[in-house]
Amino acid sequence: MKYRVAAVQYKLADIQSFKQFEEQVTHYVRNASEYGVQFLLFPEFMTTQLLSIGDDQGEPLPIGKLPHFTEDYKRLFSNLAKAYDMYIIGGTHVVEVEGGKRRNAAHLFHPNGRIDVQDKIHLTPTEVEEWDMSPGDGVEVFQTPFGTIAMLTCYDIEFPEIVRMARAKGADVIFCPSCTDDRHGFYRVRYCCHARTIENQIYVVTTGTVGALRKVDFMRANFGQAAILAPNDIPFPPAGIIAEGIINDDMLVVGDLDLSLLEEVRKNGSVMTWRDRRSDLYPDWS
Repeated sequence: MKYRVAAVQYKLADIQSFKQFEEQVTHYVRNASEYGVQFLLFPEFMTTQLLSIGDDQGEPLPIGKLPHFTEDYKRLFSNLAKAYDMYIIGGTHVVEVEGGKRRNAAHLFHPNGRIDVQDKIHLTPTEVEEWDMSPGDGVEVFQTPFGTIAMLTCYDIEFPEIVRMARAKGADVIFCPSCTDDRHGFYRVRYCCHARTIENQIYVVTTGTVGALRKVDFMRANFGQAAILAPNDIPFPPAGIIAEGIINDDMLVVGDLDLSLLEEVRKNGSVMTWRDRRSDLYPDWS
């Protein structure tokens, strides 16, 4: 099976209304539709842009107000997924769950109206100490007409075990929305994305925020680049990069994923890292 994916290098800038957010998101979806994209990825924490709308005194909204936009967020992306017959991962959005806990959640919007959610499992110090986030409790995989996928957000991709679990559950593609503020954080995520493709013989599609929110604390700097990554083996580009963007530019990155090539390298590759894992020496998540 072959299908086309795209990742948005979403440019954050202060806005004054939800309508401005809606117009910007719609622009990227329309752009992707012009390239025949079937699966579109937005970055982590893209909805923090809504905090810059501010209150009646012009002060930025606190992170605790972000869940108030959840219904509008879901409506927007659900309508776009239906209108453009596209599977859209709407980056991540901060939601409230039982017990008043706050979570950073990736959302997959299906054209038929279904919404799948994966909470971020591993949280950074800023998420815990400054934004009072709570971690998710498990990793899920999601069925689509284009195969089985998983959504692991930013820091999650730095933990090999959780990706092994997703692969053992059948995921062939990991979508990794990310948000990093400097080169160090960006390259941590990027290098780990490459490693996960090699270890598990899967594709990884990743992207991050670019631009700046001048009014919103901890979102004042962003360093991002989208990439569509494959295992480093003969059927794929030598560097494992199917496509990548220009760092920190506002743009869309498009590429094709061929699931049959994954099956080929798992059976007859130069190396077969998934087959050759040593479950006698370390846990086998399958």
